[in-house]
Amino acid sequence: MKKIVGTKEVLADEKRIAITPKTVVKYCALGLTVWIEAGMGQHLGYADADYEKAGAVLVQDRKKLLREGDIHLRVQKYPLCDLPFIQEGSFHVSFYNPFGSEAEDHTEFFLEKKLTSLSMEMIPRTTVAQKMDALSSQASLAGYAAIMIAAEHAKVLPMMTTPSGTIPPAKVLIIGVGVAGLQAAATARRLGAIVHCYDTRPATKEQVRSLGAKFVEVDLGETRETKDGYAAPLTKEQLDKQREAMAKEARKSDLIITTAALFGKKAPLILTSEILSSIETTPAPIILDMAKETGGNVEGSVLGELVEVSGVKIFAPKNLPGYFAYDASNMYANNLYELVAHFTDETAFTPNFQDLILSSSVVTHSGEIVHEKIAQMQGAS
Repeated sequence: MKKIVGTKEVLADEKRIAITPKTVVKYCALGLTVWIEAGMGQHLGYADADYEKAGAVLVQDRKKLLREGDIHLRVQKYPLCDLPFIQEGSFHVSFYNPFGSEAEDHTEFFLEKKLTSLSMEMIPRTTVAQKMDALSSQASLAGYAAIMIAAEHAKVLPMMTTPSGTIPPAKVLIIGVGVAGLQAAATARRLGAIVHCYDTRPATKEQVRSLGAKFVEVDLGETRETKDGYAAPLTKEQLDKQREAMAKEARKSDLIITTAALFGKKAPLILTSEILSSIETTPAPIILDMAKETGGNVEGSVLGELVEVSGVKIFAPKNLPGYFAYDASNMYANNLYELVAHFTDETAFTPNFQDLILSSSVVTHSGEIVHEKIAQMQGAS
């Protein structure tokens, strides 16, 4: 019988967990065994007793968990110091950050130990895989978090009539309306702000309007999106025209959220220092750069810090879903459960590597890099 293992995350800013007591119950119903590192969920209000009541085995010794686990479910990859203890041939599932600079070190370990490693970022956006799409579930929370955090530094969002006069509603500009951008727009609208949204993909126009927001029209000529629905890179001419349009919108805004990302590539620079220095409104808008972890949309933004550039305050938070770690953990844990359940039949976890879900998301297997794009990026064949 396969052992599913859940261990504490080690990154200081990672409060999410991969297994909750509710998903333990569901794993046990599939006939799988669940081992949990003691204290894993205490910071979210999940006591060890909650996990035991759900059917999990509590283990104090982390190395024992690493050695005996068959399926390791994580939010972030194991730190390199843990990897030597993992048993050969086991299954490692987490966010992989496959295009990050540190990914190659982990890949080498996974190849050495013949681990099957799966990148949750690479789950395909298909109907069957929708319940496993952790990237979308976490992006939705990130969009919500972006508005809530930025609102602490910006003017009041809704219109308010007070004895001393009327406060007009804030004008919010969302640049990039994928999952995170749409949730940011919806949240800002619920809070009473006037919301304008921009995206290079014409298909997003109706989604924006359905939220009661206004879509910023910019004629860029022909634009494309990938088969997974991500925006494709723009030409230099298109980027220049886009920046000019965003500069005009920025000067009219109180709060700006940038979410523009290119999957597997550096995020496009949209708000340059030249644009920031051209903003003369008082007070200047607050800008939250959601894309900083992949390069950033705003020149001068610093990951994890609130900085001021040309009089404009820019914030680029780390791990936005982690600001609401309880809900983020429940969503992510359900995504993982759906993935495991999809490949579990009659108490046996039997991954089918020909299935599109795994052929799209598995990075290493049996000592080889099996994901073609990642193999090319990391110089392997």
